[in-house]
Amino acid sequence: MEGPVMKNFIDLFDDSGWVSTNEYPEGTLMKTLRDTHGGRTILLKCPIGFKMGSHSHVVTEQHFVLRGSYMSDGKTYSVGSYQMYSPHEEHGPFESQEGALILVIWDPVKGS
Repeated sequence: MEGPVMKNFIDLFDDSGWVSTNEYPEGTLMKTLRDTHGGRTILLKCPIGFKMGSHSHVVTEQHFVLRGSYMSDGKTYSVGSYQMYSPHEEHGPFESQEGALILVIWDPVKGS
């Protein structure tokens, strides 16, 4: 007997679905997991020596470090670290000496 079918199954750690993107520094790869209704979820594969300047978004942004680590605001965020940034909150700069795999989630702001 077969188990239940998993809806929209994506293997986070396989080699498929990775693309280069001009939204991030050269050598950075991205795998889109969700892009619907103004929300977006990606895996971000930061190369060794990754550096990105400060910025902000009009949506909430969450980071989950799955592999490696990155530094921001004088702190190191390693495997298991979680951060959340509110809309319009300046965050960064970011850098990773060893590279990192980060799950990034953006969700739209709900009107009041």
